[in-house]
Amino acid sequence: MSSKERPTLGGTRIKTRKRNIAAPLDPAAFADAVVQIYLDNAGDLELIAKSIESSDLNFSRYGDTFFEVVFTGGRTQPGTTKPDEGDHHPYSIIHCDPKREVILPSVIYIQKILRRKPFLIKNLENVMRRFLQSLELFEENERKKLAIFTALAFSQKLSGLPPETVFQPLLKDNLVGKGLVLSFITDFFKEYLVDNSLDDLISILKRGKVEDNLLDFFPSAKRSAECFSEHFTKEGLVPLVEYNEKKTFEVTLKEMKSALTTQIAEEADISEVIDAVKQRIRDAKLPDIEVVRVLWDVLMDAVQWSGKNQQQNANSALRQVKTWAELLNTFCTNGKLELELMYKVQMQCYEDAKLMKLFPEIVRSLYDQDVLAEDTILHWFRKGTNPKGRQTFVKALEPFVNWLEEAEEEE
Repeated sequence: MSSKERPTLGGTRIKTRKRNIAAPLDPAAFADAVVQIYLDNAGDLELIAKSIESSDLNFSRYGDTFFEVVFTGGRTQPGTTKPDEGDHHPYSIIHCDPKREVILPSVIYIQKILRRKPFLIKNLENVMRRFLQSLELFEENERKKLAIFTALAFSQKLSGLPPETVFQPLLKDNLVGKGLVLSFITDFFKEYLVDNSLDDLISILKRGKVEDNLLDFFPSAKRSAECFSEHFTKEGLVPLVEYNEKKTFEVTLKEMKSALTTQIAEEADISEVIDAVKQRIRDAKLPDIEVVRVLWDVLMDAVQWSGKNQQQNANSALRQVKTWAELLNTFCTNGKLELELMYKVQMQCYEDAKLMKLFPEIVRSLYDQDVLAEDTILHWFRKGTNPKGRQTFVKALEPFVNWLEEAEEEE
């Protein structure tokens, strides 16, 4: 071999990297095999579960197809709920009677399958989301069965159905507009509350991020508190109506408090603030007693309190009372409301250590500004019913009450 020739390795084979050859997808054959298991066991879910456990079918690849067979009896055509070609069985959730005692075994059966094959949880979520987004493709009684199944699934704490998977797909405008979502969610509420409390239902709604937006399940033309109350009262869900009314009330108060806070921070004209409060009372039909409570909270929250300077705190509180006395006076229109204001002052001074000694000074200022009447103060002093710090406050207020009584005797 000359020095110019390059050496070679004779007889050496150069290996090429083998590529993974994916087996062709065959969901039809998988679906037919699962259907055959149902048929061989005549719909006995216990036997079906055992057969599925012992089978060598590729569930990790065809999980969605498996749940299509469970829910509809066979494969469904892409984008629809119509049966695709292939075998079908009559033991599916869609084919059974729309009764909880009939559907419950299917929920328990799926729970068993998921415990043995937890990788199927995501497939259940996929199929449920797809079905719920396609409610209009189901018949009315089929939608009812889905609602019952969903309620029982939550009652049994079925894996693979987080609340957002159920509620968020329902909020499609076309489904809501046709009233399909309201019908579905009503059936869901009724079935779920058979075995669970209203608190349990609210917890699910919170996790599904729809607790504050229950009206979104109603068509836009019926999206009002009155329609909500009428519909669910008719359906026998009075506790839900009462909860929603309370929730709506709390939201209204929160909005009112926020708006008042802004106006006071901006030092708006008192007449403007009074008009704004009156408008909210008319719009939301707010009870006078709640208005008084909110007004006092907002006014005191706006005070710049000092951590240690007691005299500065007293001056700030009294200045705030004097500045907004007309606002308080406008809505403390009778002895009952004045007494409620005194209870609010009492509670705030009791709960906030830096205000503990300010109670008599605040009451005296409210009296001087004609917000509290003498009779109201004397009634609270003699017959007040709130025990929080009462003994301390009565003793602190005693000199002022003595002065009132002496003045009354002189007159």
